[in-house]
Formats: sequence, C-alpha cells, structure tokens
Amino acid sequence: MAAMLAATDYRQTSSGFYRIQMLVVLGLSVLASMFAGHVHEELSPSLWQSRFLFWDCLAIAAAAFLGSVFWMLERKPAAYRLVLLILAGSAAWLAVHARISSATPLLWSFQTLSNLSSGVILGGAMTGMLLGHWYLTAPTMSLDPLLRMTKLFGVAAGLRLLFSTIGLCWGWQEISGATTVMLLLMRWCFGIIAPLAVFVMTWRILKYRNTQSATGVLFVGVIVTFLGELSGILLFLQMGLTF
Repeated sequence: MAAMLAATDYRQTSSGFYRIQMLVVLGLSVLASMFAGHVHEELSPSLWQSRFLFWDCLAIAAAAFLGSVFWMLERKPAAYRLVLLILAGSAAWLAVHARISSATPLLWSFQTLSNLSSGVILGGAMTGMLLGHWYLTAPTMSLDPLLRMTKLFGVAAGLRLLFSTIGLCWGWQEISGATTVMLLLMRWCFGIIAPLAVFVMTWRILKYRNTQSATGVLFVGVIVTFLGELSGILLFLQMGLTF
C-alpha cells in the first residue's frame, strides 16, 4: 500500500484518502507486530531478526499515525515523506523475513524480490479498490491517480508473473503430489492470471471514465490476489520456495 501511495501524485489526490490509508496501514502494522518473529516451526530466526521485525512494525505504525495527522492538517510534503519512510520500513521487513528462510545469498535475493512483488500486488489491488470507492465521495477528483494506480497494479502483476516463472523453473523437479499441483494451479490461476485479467478489464473500463464499474472489478482483484498469495504461502511452507 505504501508503494502505491508513494507512486501516486498526492497533489491530485484528496488528503482525506491518504489519511484513511495511513489508518489502515496503522492497523495492519500493529497486527503484524503481534506475529513478528513467529515463523514456521522449521525456521529459526535469530534474536536480532525477531526483535527487528517487531520494532520495525512498531516504527511503521508510529509513522502511519503521524502521517494520518499530517494529512489531516494538510501538511502534504511532510506526510508524503512519512509514506516513503513506511515504504522503506516495509521493504526492510520483507528483506529480513526472507533472510530467515534463505540458505544462500542468491536465494535470499530472489526471495526478497519475490516478497516485494507479492506485497506490491496485494497493496495495488487493495489501494486501487479503495481509491475507486473514494470517487463516490469526491466525484470531481482527477481520474489520473486511479489510472496511474491501475497501471502500477498491472506492473506488479507482471513482476509477480516474472518471479513466479523463475521460481517454477527453479523448483520444477521438486513438484510432486496432488496437493502440491492443486496449490500450484490455484497460485497461478488466482494469483497471476486473474490479476492480469483484472488489470486489462479495469484499464479498458476507465477509458469510459466509469469509476464505479472499475472499482467493482478491482474488488474482485483483491479477492483473487489474496487467494493467490495464500496459495503461494502454503507452497512456500511446503517446499521452501516461492512459486
């Protein structure tokens, strides 16, 4: 969500939308802090890794709270810098979490980039859908922010396709069993193919400036993206590699 907010022109977007997104990020980061350091039983994070994950979540929560206040006060430049800080903290969190499950530097780099692509596609679907709903309360707002966010969601879906293809080629020989194949099909159908279709449909709908229909399609994108990423997590816990 921070990546989408950072890439959107805040000068063309209502401050109220950003303030609400900061509150959503606040809630998510507090929830994440409750589970920071608790990973799969086969993985064993070190003490510094567990502490970093916990305190990083709290730092993101504090930045999100301050951001919501600054957006409410129309202190846009300062609030936007806090969005960038949240983005940096989130990326660091994903990198450290990937280090826990990576045996080699190459696998760590791949897992970090894969986690970032998963985070961006989830945030892109959620933030785009919420921005589409915001046009119900701000119908005169420029359509450019939603167009840009839809385009970024398409880029995120493309990156997810790229890293999933690399992971599939990397661990193809380890795929066996009906359960693994079923999860792999769910991963690709819901987490990769469906988001790409959602992007194409939303982009075509927005050409007619129909924000309500585009929002409905993005809502479907939120559902399929979550299903795809959940399938990817189950595959990761089972095989130790992101597909």
